[in-house]
Amino acid sequence: MNLLDTIIIGIVQGISEWLPISSKTQVLISSHYLLNLPIAIAYSFGLFMEMGSIGSATIYFRKDIMSVFRDRKLLLYLAIITIITGLVGVPLYIISDKLLKNAYDPSIPMIILGIALIVDGLYIRYSRIKIRNFKDLSLKNIILIGIAQGLAALPGVSRSGMTVSTMLFLGIKPDDAFRYSYLAYIPAAVGAVGTTILFSKTNISYVISLIGIGGVLISVISAFIIGMLTIDLLLRFAKRRNIYIIDFTLGGIAIAVSVLTLLL
Repeated sequence: MNLLDTIIIGIVQGISEWLPISSKTQVLISSHYLLNLPIAIAYSFGLFMEMGSIGSATIYFRKDIMSVFRDRKLLLYLAIITIITGLVGVPLYIISDKLLKNAYDPSIPMIILGIALIVDGLYIRYSRIKIRNFKDLSLKNIILIGIAQGLAALPGVSRSGMTVSTMLFLGIKPDDAFRYSYLAYIPAAVGAVGTTILFSKTNISYVISLIGIGGVLISVISAFIIGMLTIDLLLRFAKRRNIYIIDFTLGGIAIAVSVLTLLL
């Protein structure tokens, strides 16, 4: 086991989970090159690595989590999004294993998402869309966000990119969009890790046999620490920028990372 390789993979997860660049795809690429993992196994490992990010979000948003059962709107939001995400995401995860064995390039969906974010920014910039708070989300809006999050089960599709861009398009102010996107991530990621363990036990066992339980723990802890710092930085950024600037920035990041991935 190369200690540096496992730390790098954890750092990749800790940063990319909260950006519109599909963390599972970035972990897939980094673990494929650093650990020589087959693509399908690297994809499963990318989802398994979300344990570190779950810890980051749980600790960072602990006050919000503790208030869930006192806030009916937040409880309804998390319950509906989690159910819709599961209904959409689990079948797509099962399909993804077959996609990765064929000519499927996960960089393409990231480019599409990047373009969508920039178009979203242009729409917001030049339309008279009304800025709303999280509390103003309708049931239809919440279901739409759940579908967007479920689609992120596909390789190359960013969960945070899908949910944040959907909320921004709906006119939700940036800091609310980031905060409640990250909150919705927690139950969805727990489900993703559970699904990975259920359907991909042999893939996870292979990784553990290769780098050991210690290697996996180092990666997870690295993802946890870096994730805490990244969440804080992005929330500060969201409070200080206009919506369309955030869309342009996130879209540019997604396209740039996708192009670099295509060149590898």
